[in-house]
Amino acid sequence: MTATKQFGVTKGLRSALASATATVALFLISASALAQNVLQDVRYAAAPGGKVDITLQFSGPVGEVQAFTTDSPPRIAIDLPGTTNGLAQRRVSIGSGATSAVSAAEAGGRTRVVVDLFRPAGYTTRSAGNLLVLTVDAGSAITAGNAMASPGDPSKRTGGTVTVSNIDFRRGDNGSGRVIMRFDSDQAAADMRNEGNQVVIDVANATIPENLRRRLDVTDFATPVVSLEPRNNAGGTRLVVTTNGPYDTMAYQTGNEYVVEIAPKRGTVVAASNGMRMPGNAGAVSTSANPQRYTGKPVTFNFQDVPVRTVLQLIAEESNLNIVAADTVTGNVTLRLVNVPWDQALEIVLRAKGLDMRREGNVAWVAPQKELAEYEQALNTARIQLENTCEVIQEYIAINYGKASDIAELLTNVESSAGGASSSGGSGAAREQRGFLSSRGTVSADDRTNTLLIADCPKQVAEIRNMLLTVDRPVDQVLIEARVVIADENFARDLGARFAVFDRDTSPSGDTITDEGFDVNLPVALPAGTLNLSILSASSALELELSAMENDGRGEIVSNPRIITSNQREAVISQGEEIGYVTINDQGGGGDEAEQQIRATVAFKEALLELKVTPTITSDGRVYLSLALTKDDVKSFIDVGTGPVPTFNKRSVSTAVLIDNGQTVVIGGVYEFKNRNDVQKVPWLGDVPFLGRLFKKTGRSVSKAELLIFVTPRVLQVSRR
Repeated sequence: MTATKQFGVTKGLRSALASATATVALFLISASALAQNVLQDVRYAAAPGGKVDITLQFSGPVGEVQAFTTDSPPRIAIDLPGTTNGLAQRRVSIGSGATSAVSAAEAGGRTRVVVDLFRPAGYTTRSAGNLLVLTVDAGSAITAGNAMASPGDPSKRTGGTVTVSNIDFRRGDNGSGRVIMRFDSDQAAADMRNEGNQVVIDVANATIPENLRRRLDVTDFATPVVSLEPRNNAGGTRLVVTTNGPYDTMAYQTGNEYVVEIAPKRGTVVAASNGMRMPGNAGAVSTSANPQRYTGKPVTFNFQDVPVRTVLQLIAEESNLNIVAADTVTGNVTLRLVNVPWDQALEIVLRAKGLDMRREGNVAWVAPQKELAEYEQALNTARIQLENTCEVIQEYIAINYGKASDIAELLTNVESSAGGASSSGGSGAAREQRGFLSSRGTVSADDRTNTLLIADCPKQVAEIRNMLLTVDRPVDQVLIEARVVIADENFARDLGARFAVFDRDTSPSGDTITDEGFDVNLPVALPAGTLNLSILSASSALELELSAMENDGRGEIVSNPRIITSNQREAVISQGEEIGYVTINDQGGGGDEAEQQIRATVAFKEALLELKVTPTITSDGRVYLSLALTKDDVKSFIDVGTGPVPTFNKRSVSTAVLIDNGQTVVIGGVYEFKNRNDVQKVPWLGDVPFLGRLFKKTGRSVSKAELLIFVTPRVLQVSRR
């Protein structure tokens, strides 16, 4: 009876608790549903001046909103956190002014309203109760001063009053001009627009001190910017930037800096110049270093005190890049970016918040710089610990085409020992990462079987095997054919004469007496022919001898050495003879014949045709040759008393040349030409016309010699199995 009563009481208590739990859960669900705002309706109406008013109606008061714009395609996007989409249709067509249509989509507990534009246009927003009104301009250029901020917070929209603290000009990337306005706070509300050859920057809530209101001429920087002129404007500050030539503009604001870059149109080339300094305290002008290129699609963002995680999410959506933000990525950022590549916008946000990024493929991990550095250090420490504790395995790898000891030296970067094997261990001071081996790895080479003996971690062994697939393979061969052509041509002609007159008389005894009158003796040394003429009379005689020689010779010597060698291996081929000759080594002493025979020795001199060449096959199939070619031969012998001593004609070339496979080129050539005219004559008589030929000797010689060296490389590719 007691047990039954206790059971009944317990059962009733459980029922009551279950009922209370259901009531609390229903209340919490209802409270959550009531707290969620709902986008109920979208209406639009044309406004004066081609503007369009778009009204968004919600189920409750408008909360915090976040907005940004893009130029390609032109859009205005508004994010509504904690809001669900209750529209009956997803897209509302407008087709008025610069506005094309309005669409809304819900994801992740928020709703995004996107206004599609026909052309870039500015906008303003205002909220009243459950209504948010977005006014889209008629289509003027989007500027950095769109007044988009959290509704109901006028201080964030106007930014308060700030002061211009400095104005800098720098030469930026690719010849662009960079204008930097610095303020004493991050609440400046800057607005930029292009007006012909001027870029006008208005900061409605900023004042500028008198010492900065001076014109700056920056023509010497060779950028599209000619001058900067800051001045007061209707209680605010205006900076007029005058340009020259076609240009593109880009602007962004981060913290207390507003930056405008004015770059030349693509294809325009500008040169760097020296810097200038603004008069007074206007700020330094300097040149920009470390140029970077950004390739992302241009975007336009306008944020006032927005969480940095939200900015990263918007950049990810615009760039189609997957961005993973660490939990430690916190804080807000104020940015105005106009027509900025998305990758540059991402870099600006990371730099402003002390963040860094690691990218693998299409995924980027964003975290504080210190956190990333500690993570990478931890990975490196873990890798080292794993190598120090890994299981050591042994592998025997046969080498097919290379030399095992050479590959062992390559793996360890340590010279192999002499003999049949070489080894490198992993003990002592050498216990560190060496080449492809870990600190625990060893490698030995057996030259007899041409095998590598490896002991190391499985990862290192696998890397060595992959390396050998590239290193241990047959090497292409190169056939080098050289041709040395020596051509000469000689011509010589000599004319001479001998001329004598004799007087003949008879002595009383009856003997004939010959008295010489005069004698001209100018004959050819080695005549090819002579002509003699004698005229005799009773009392005198005339003797005349004409001699002549003509020599004409042509010769050609062709040498054709050929050699085959492996890629990047030197090859040498030579052919010739040794010429012997006697030399005397005088060491003093007596001068008898026996001692002279002892001092006489025979020396030899080589006369060689030699080719040394080292070919290198380039990646595009051509051949780089480093070669030296020598061609010596005996010219003549000179008798020095102890015997003939040879003299040589020496010809050589040493060069390096890049040649197409199979192409023949002339790598060297020498051309010699000699022309000589000699005249020997009797003065005055040799100059008499016609008759003067009897009183002179003439000679003419012409010689031509030409040396040409041809080289032809041919790659003999080895088939790889």
